Amino acid sequence: MITIRLEVPPVADGKRADVFLAENCPEILTRSAAQRILGKDKNRRLKTGDILTCEIPDPVPGEAQPEDIPLDIIYEDGDLLVINKPRGMVVHPAAGNYTGTLVNALLHHCGEDLSGIGGVLRPGIVHRLDKDTSGLMVVAKNDATHQALAAQLESRTMGRIYKAVVMGALKKESRRIDLPIGRHPTDRKKMAVLTKHTTARVRPAATEIEVLHRYESRRGKFTLISAKLETGRTHQIRVHMAHIGYPVLGDLTYGTKNQPFQLNGQVLHAATLRFIHPTTNWEMEFNAPPPPYFQDVVDTLDALI
Repeated sequence: MITIRLEVPPVADGKRADVFLAENCPEILTRSAAQRILGKDKNRRLKTGDILTCEIPDPVPGEAQPEDIPLDIIYEDGDLLVINKPRGMVVHPAAGNYTGTLVNALLHHCGEDLSGIGGVLRPGIVHRLDKDTSGLMVVAKNDATHQALAAQLESRTMGRIYKAVVMGALKKESRRIDLPIGRHPTDRKKMAVLTKHTTARVRPAATEIEVLHRYESRRGKFTLISAKLETGRTHQIRVHMAHIGYPVLGDLTYGTKNQPFQLNGQVLHAATLRFIHPTTNWEMEFNAPPPPYFQDVVDTLDALI
């Protein structure tokens, strides 16, 4: 990241901030890039003697690079891999995370044997998991496999079941949450349940919930649940559970900031993955038990009862 500090000379008095910045950094900034960096200050009229300070992000790499990062491979053949992604790993390179991602690890393991449909920063990626969600993902090694798996996602025939610990005691043993999800109207980094009458783009979202165990302790009430995705919207389980009043434990984005446990992310794990193999036409099912961080929470809750 580069820090730019410019003093406004008399000749630039009254000039717009974005114009002044772009004119003084022509080698590294276009006018539109200067506007993005300055944000709401882009239209500000400068005065002689003003000091304009801003930070210019490092350039975005053109494509992901291979990195020797260990992978927990549950299954692999010539067409696809099933990966058990650890909590804390970003799936593909993006702003702020251009190294250390699952894609970097896949490029080292598979070389050029990854589908190109997702582009140079998302080779092989059919679906995603949040950074702090652990569990199973399927990765495509060629475009035909990618297209076939994506079609199963679109037709809702790919089975994905998660386990989570949520705050509060769910009353019903099972329920179906059918509430559309779209980009949050004021916080663009978040998703939200939105009505179909909003001007924002919303998409149908449905989650089937089953109670596995309830806990009541001096730290509060909690529920271990199974969550089956009918659709696969961004942050779907986290958004749905928070909306009905039972946020995922450890979720600081959609839940309460006052967490009863010290956690490094939400207690959410993609435990089961089921699909039809595009080449063999066999139905395949994979299961990954909750990782230690998840089991530690469950064991603690058991001990507190």
